[in-house]
Amino acid sequence: MTSTPLATRGLFIDGAWSDGTGDAAVTVVNPATEEVIAEVPEATPADIDTAVTAARRAFDDGPWPRMKPAERGRILAAMAEELNRRRAELVELNIREAGSTRMIAEMLQVGTPIDHFTDMVDRVLPGFAFQEPVAPIFGNGIGQGVVVREPYGVAALITAFNFPFLLNLAKLAPALAAGCTAVLKPSPYTPLEALILGEIAEAAGLPPGVLNVVTGDVAAGEALTRHPGVDLISFTGSDTIGRKVYAQGAETMKKVVLELGGKSANIILDDADLDTVMESVLAGFITHAGQGCALLTRILVHESLHDDLVARIVGALGFISVGDPADPTTLMGPLIRDVQRQRVEALIASGVEDGAQIAFGGKRPEHLDRGFFLEPTLFVGVDNAMRIAQEEFFGPVGVVIPFRDDDQAVRIANDSRYGLAGGVWSADPQRAAAVAHRLRTGMVVINGGGGGLNPAAPFGGYKYSGIGREFGAYGLSEFLQHKALQWPVR
Repeated sequence: MTSTPLATRGLFIDGAWSDGTGDAAVTVVNPATEEVIAEVPEATPADIDTAVTAARRAFDDGPWPRMKPAERGRILAAMAEELNRRRAELVELNIREAGSTRMIAEMLQVGTPIDHFTDMVDRVLPGFAFQEPVAPIFGNGIGQGVVVREPYGVAALITAFNFPFLLNLAKLAPALAAGCTAVLKPSPYTPLEALILGEIAEAAGLPPGVLNVVTGDVAAGEALTRHPGVDLISFTGSDTIGRKVYAQGAETMKKVVLELGGKSANIILDDADLDTVMESVLAGFITHAGQGCALLTRILVHESLHDDLVARIVGALGFISVGDPADPTTLMGPLIRDVQRQRVEALIASGVEDGAQIAFGGKRPEHLDRGFFLEPTLFVGVDNAMRIAQEEFFGPVGVVIPFRDDDQAVRIANDSRYGLAGGVWSADPQRAAAVAHRLRTGMVVINGGGGGLNPAAPFGGYKYSGIGREFGAYGLSEFLQHKALQWPVR
């Protein structure tokens, strides 16, 4: 596994590329090889101000928010065409920058977000009601009117490292479709998949200032969330940072949309077919080395099936190949950085200290001396009050918790500060649906249907998992204000 440095550009501000005003750089590392693959400028507060000012000018004085939706749609369609043209390049970049396996890169990391972007252009935008009539009122004369949905303004889009291209496009597509202008700040671990969107915007003819891409760490993010020129923040990341973003946005009464963490439960009822369940159970904690907020990492299984299911999982984990994500036969790649691996290892240690048992894994793979790898790990003997059942690992660790009946399964699933996703398995779809309705979570997949990334369905969470929704018309609505225009009937 070797990495050659990538040719990169600087910050993308007001339709032009810049090296920024500071001397510091963001170092991009291939997590599978630990080799530096690129360096990009670290934006200073002055750079953030320049980017916000450009977005502000493009919104207040430029054509973008005043275009008809169909006019914006034509430029977005050109962006979609460019995204598709560069699909193979994006896959290779994601493998190197985010450490995705080839299969995950092709499907979830690149294919799915391009599909969602195209869906916004082809389905959502043409049919969205930007204006609706208001029913007439009677009283002091007769009044009538319309409700107009207008772009919110300048949007700060802040994304995480785990699914960078998906997160970038999940925010950018609705923001641009709504008529907002944007400043996109990706994770410092994965800036390249955001900067390439500047090139795509250039190629598609997006007006200057409508999209600005800045790179940096905490200081750059805080300069953006506190900037008075920003009207809306859309943030994806941990709930710890999300609460800080929420507070920072409140200082100037910004709208804040948060997509945060999860500790989602996969409920396997006593009549479920374990042969059918296995793919979901394994994917729930090994997909992208467990670095997914909506992964189903708590495996809740009826006590009558517990031992059989654990034996099946342990047997299957022995065949999970961990290693070079560029190799098509690899099923699990690395964690993003060593600091993330250390966090996961510390939480694994806490599970052992609390009395849970490791049924598989728990260590660094012996055959890999470079890269931030960790074995897929399964815990049994877990009580839902333990840290390993309550805290998000963001690593390849699943916990198995038995239950007696449907009521107890629901209680355990809901006993979490998170509420992002969930799964229910049963031979009786009506029974599974009845359990799903009782879960306090933003999405539930019943018997594996839909996979959870349908662009027509809303994505977002209850409780500490966030505020607001993404995807499709639901995501578009978050970037719009509602204005009532009313007049008398003459």
